Amino acid sequence: MSKGEQTRQFILERAAPIFNQRGYVGCALSDVMEATGLNKGGIYRHFESKEELAAEAFDYAWRTVSAKRRRGMEDIANEVDRLKHHVANFTEQTNFPGGCPVLNTAVDADDGNPVLRQRVRAALQNWRDMLIATVEEGRRSGTVRPDIDASRVANRIIGALEGANLLARIEKTRFPLHDTLIQLDSYLETEVRATSRRRAAPRAAKN
Repeated sequence: MSKGEQTRQFILERAAPIFNQRGYVGCALSDVMEATGLNKGGIYRHFESKEELAAEAFDYAWRTVSAKRRRGMEDIANEVDRLKHHVANFTEQTNFPGGCPVLNTAVDADDGNPVLRQRVRAALQNWRDMLIATVEEGRRSGTVRPDIDASRVANRIIGALEGANLLARIEKTRFPLHDTLIQLDSYLETEVRATSRRRAAPRAAKN
């Protein structure tokens, strides 16, 4: 990595938490200057505008959080257990200053910043695609019920987790996340996991 690339990475590492905590409008360039120790020219040498910096900072924050949420999934063979591990990762290992970048930036950019809104949509789609692919893989391998709708499973997981995340932030407690972990665990066990125990057909009565 060149010195310029290292500096760019350093700026993103320092700027991402600020944008995630304060939003695009609330984060002034002076805040980034203070966090990095660089002057305005030093920052704009690597980013053409505040909007570009904010978009790249979101990508950095999302990559960081996403990696934590997916950590260890590849080591689990059973797809339902893989989904449960992902849910546990979300509720226990996704600490990032300000909370979930997708939730924060979606609210922040909903009306006023199409560039950031598009980044959020892409991140959310990437998350959904991963969950859908896991469910579909489970259907092929026999660990997931063959009649399950992969898109609905993905939507339920994302909606439950992000809803709990919002409640946890508002109420300043992690109880909603822990409750959702329990609820999704039950959902994945009872409605998504394929059962290997099939009821035997009743035998015909002997005459």
